[in-house]
Amino acid sequence: KVERLLKDSRLPPGKDFSTLDMSKFPKKLTSQILELATGEFAERAANIVAFGLPGVGKSHACCAIGHALVNAGRSVRYTPTFRLVQELLAAKKALDLPRALRKLDNFEVLILDDIGYVQQSPEEVEVLFTLFSERYERRSLVITSNLVFSEWEQIFKNPMTTVAAIDRVVHHATILEFRVPSYRSEQAKSRAGKRADSGGESHV
Repeated sequence: KVERLLKDSRLPPGKDFSTLDMSKFPKKLTSQILELATGEFAERAANIVAFGLPGVGKSHACCAIGHALVNAGRSVRYTPTFRLVQELLAAKKALDLPRALRKLDNFEVLILDDIGYVQQSPEEVEVLFTLFSERYERRSLVITSNLVFSEWEQIFKNPMTTVAAIDRVVHHATILEFRVPSYRSEQAKSRAGKRADSGGESHV
């Protein structure tokens, strides 16, 4: 069953707790992540919203939670937000949106990665908002974003739609704030330092 759930989840392989470095996370953030990994939030149809700059580990952490839930027998689906929006838009154009939403309803937890990177047209905004409304208080959403709520009008364009979308997400939600250094920038600095060191030694 777990193998089937893992295949259906489309979770990135290797993005689990065994590869997640939480040593630089604040204690509160680490505690929140481990608590969410128990899956209790899914029983309440509660949501998770992870905020942070690119490369801080928010997507990895949410995928790790997803892997933990799958291992516990829960149904999870991971998707980049832009891809799901395009799939739902295609379904709407084919007059098949209700069936597409019902298929997503089979998953207790839906992980929408990188919502802030999507610059939606009015039609795309509509299907994303419809998804939020369909899952509200029924199924869980896990959302990662490089934009804080005050910047979500860049996504939903219309102030009233933005407020309504945020209201549905945060009503029952845990907010994860990744105020930590970027893994990628730290690795880049480390590689640059090693190159500088090796270059210095070669001139000796």
